[in-house]
Amino acid sequence: MLAASFGVGVARMIELFRLAVFGLIGLSVAYVLVSVYSASVRREKLEKEWDAKPPAGADRAARTAFIEEGMRVYRHGVRHKLILAVYVVPIIVISVLVYLLNFN
Repeated sequence: MLAASFGVGVARMIELFRLAVFGLIGLSVAYVLVSVYSASVRREKLEKEWDAKPPAGADRAARTAFIEEGMRVYRHGVRHKLILAVYVVPIIVISVLVYLLNFN
């Protein structure tokens, strides 16, 4: 239907646009899930580290400050930035496949 009214080129562009939109939505969901999971694992590790050997006389506020400082370091670290590969790697792979399949 689209090909008859607009031409084959426009129809393919609309399909590519639709793939890009739904792909980015899917990648965004995956990014959020991986990010939340990774932060949860890091927080749990910090909690276990504190519980294994708490400093003498430390209270709950000190534990909370330790965990928050560890999470701040995590958010500015390399591991947190590597999660952006959830966007980059699939886009590169799909782009290369589209190029190889259509233009070679």
